[in-house]
Amino acid sequence: MDFLIKKLFSIILLTALIISCSAPKKEAINYSELPDDRLTQIADSLAKSFIIVDGHVDLPFRMNVKGFMITKTVEDVSVETTGNFDFPKAKRGGLDAPFMSIYIPARYQETGGAKYFADSLIDMVSRLPETFPSMYAMANTPADIEANFEQGLISLPMGMENGAPIEDNINNVKYFFDRGIRYITLTHSKDNQISDSSYDTAYTWNGISPFGEQVIAEMNKWGIMVDISHVTDSAAFDALRLTKAPVIASHSSARKFTPGFERNMPDELIKAMAENGGVIHINFGSTFLSKESRDKFDKMREDLTNYRAENGLTSDDSVYTAYANQYAIENDVYEDVQKVADHIDHVVNLVGVEYVAFGSDYDGVGDSLPKGLKDVSAYPNLIKELLKRGYSPEDIEKICYKNTFRVWKKVREVAQELQ
Repeated sequence: MDFLIKKLFSIILLTALIISCSAPKKEAINYSELPDDRLTQIADSLAKSFIIVDGHVDLPFRMNVKGFMITKTVEDVSVETTGNFDFPKAKRGGLDAPFMSIYIPARYQETGGAKYFADSLIDMVSRLPETFPSMYAMANTPADIEANFEQGLISLPMGMENGAPIEDNINNVKYFFDRGIRYITLTHSKDNQISDSSYDTAYTWNGISPFGEQVIAEMNKWGIMVDISHVTDSAAFDALRLTKAPVIASHSSARKFTPGFERNMPDELIKAMAENGGVIHINFGSTFLSKESRDKFDKMREDLTNYRAENGLTSDDSVYTAYANQYAIENDVYEDVQKVADHIDHVVNLVGVEYVAFGSDYDGVGDSLPKGLKDVSAYPNLIKELLKRGYSPEDIEKICYKNTFRVWKKVREVAQELQ
């Protein structure tokens, strides 16, 4: 009887296989051959249907600059603003989970108060969902983001840009995890107690400090992603050697296009990060995208400084700002959305589509954003460019969020094993 049942099951399975094999194959769509308006519609649809995670958005520091920390309130980002990020723009662009950057300027390493400042920014981010509960929600896990997405809410996961607030107390790693920090950029513009900075020239530790080794171990233990944006190459390789979990670069681009700019990642580091299972989130700032743009911005800064001096103007004078805007346009200092796609292409060709994501640095790179990506409403423009280049919707879904989620989930798994 058992034999007959197994035989019957085998016949049914074989029949199903024959039917499936003989069914007509659905042809893959060649998006590059579609009319431009149709491609625009598809890109916009994908941006709305996929979760879009951005590794780095500087709204918290923007609110601090505008004085909201002093008033213990938040900027009204429920409406259209002059900044790169707000709710209407995010909804138009399909942005669902911008990592809020808890950015700590390097000066706090000298003056003290880094931990207090970090806490104040975290408090300010936490007030956004309290103030606009129908628009924003906090998120500490990928599952939180998925649940918020289903409700139409924009998630606000947090990453701390600069490990200075840990100070010299290893227990502060767990403290900031409990406060909602889910990645820590080891340093920023100056060497700190954890790591050397790519913007510094002191090479204090020739990589990661002895205390930094403890910090990385503690981040692994509690499930905080190690972010190697802003560190030197030697520090990045140290971090890869030390970590037990995949790392991220939350807002870096490929150094191939900007020779000599250590803030971006060289090919050998991108390859090592991929072997570690990590993800590079591409920075959108024009000066991160090409040497040509960096050179133009350097010349513009020099020319505008001279113009202000010659005319007795400050950077706030309307005459100066009008001149500066016209200068930027006439000298074509901005890169474009195609160049961001070039960086994504380069990473994909080097290591595969599983190791790249978005890390715009919106509200953090000033007036240097590329044409076609001026604010968070513009992700469909980049998705459209990727479709033109032969990326499938499945590829784009990985870039939008699945790659970041994979790393984040693995970091959480490692933490559970270590605790």
